[in-house]
Amino acid sequence: MVKHIILWKLKEEYNTDEVKNGIKEGLEGLMGNIPGLLEISVQTEKLESSTADVMLYSVFEDEAALRGYAVHPSHVEVANSKVRPFTESRYCMDFSE
Repeated sequence: MVKHIILWKLKEEYNTDEVKNGIKEGLEGLMGNIPGLLEISVQTEKLESSTADVMLYSVFEDEAALRGYAVHPSHVEVANSKVRPFTESRYCMDFSE
């Protein structure tokens, strides 16, 4: 299995519950639509000690499934409409277990 973790810092003017909920609903809505995607969740509630605004946690069957997710039209649509326009920075960590 491959885990795919993303942390985003939102642009200050877009750091709203509406934007965060749109990211969460869009990405979690991909479950069942992407081959090899086993689990996906988005965390928008955080402790004061956090330096990121939104976190994606996802699990894939293998690296090929992760690569497929990256270019899948449903994912690209969510990324381009619900995520990228609102984010200032993005950090990613992928690993196998």
